[in-house]
Amino acid sequence: METYQLPHSDIKTTRLGFGAWPIAGGFNWGPQDEKDSKATLKAAYESGINFYDTARGYGGGKSEQLISEELGPIRDKIVLASKVSPDELPYEKLKEACHDRLKMLKTDYLDLLQIHWPNWEVDPEEVVKALEELKEEGKIRAYGVSNYGKKDLTDIINAGAKISSNQLPYNLLWRAVEFDSIPTSESHQVPVLCYMPIMQGMLAGKFNNADQVPEDRARTRHFSKERPLTRHHEAGCEALTFETIEEIRKIADEVGVSMANLSMAWLLSKSPVANILVGARNEQQVRRNMEAIQVKLNSEIISRLDAVTNPLKEELGSNPDMWQDVSDSRFR
Repeated sequence: METYQLPHSDIKTTRLGFGAWPIAGGFNWGPQDEKDSKATLKAAYESGINFYDTARGYGGGKSEQLISEELGPIRDKIVLASKVSPDELPYEKLKEACHDRLKMLKTDYLDLLQIHWPNWEVDPEEVVKALEELKEEGKIRAYGVSNYGKKDLTDIINAGAKISSNQLPYNLLWRAVEFDSIPTSESHQVPVLCYMPIMQGMLAGKFNNADQVPEDRARTRHFSKERPLTRHHEAGCEALTFETIEEIRKIADEVGVSMANLSMAWLLSKSPVANILVGARNEQQVRRNMEAIQVKLNSEIISRLDAVTNPLKEELGSNPDMWQDVSDSRFR
């Protein structure tokens, strides 16, 4: 599989990465058999995926446990990424958090340590100091950020950070990051790792209308504020969202590929995307996801996908926070 070298490092990540939240089951995902999870990790590695992205919050450590047990014997052959939370960004807490991740994952080092969300109360220079020391100590090979918008990415780089990646929510139904976050990442030569590339199954054709989407997934700004678990106060755009999905489906049928693989191939065509983080809960899903690597879209199809999703992009606006209003956005 084609690889992408992350800047400020010698790390080469496969263009398709493994998002390791679904294998933990629970919220958003439902019950998950541990045997299926381990078989999924094995299938991902055997399929050629070398990049595995996890966090302590994924199943309360379950994702980390599964990775350490199944992939521990081949630790030197994979790229292992984890995260620190906003409340862990003060200097001492950040270093403690890194050691905690190492302990949970049963490894001596992390290939990529990422800041999950920014914390505006912590001086970026304090954060950079801790990250650079962890790198010097051999605890991490590189570090990146996640959910960093124009100001926060610029601020931490100006504080001396050598940022290797910015993980952002990006897919055909969620293009808000194209307004500021993507251009800023590109201008600073920071590659983007995309999470939710198929919008939790919506771009796989899993749901035919908004009412079929489970409550724990119908929390984004696509959905009405009346949905039980939403945190935003917007009307949503449920009808437009599913009209857009139908237009994407028509193009997928014309090209002769699944809507999910078409959506992932579209992302892989975009700059500065380094890889897309795709979750899977069984071996069959891994194999289906791998087919996206073989899909090559010409400029006409890419332009048509841009065009049919532009109305939804404009309706949702430039706030990159998928779950909260612009007045309460965690991006800046």
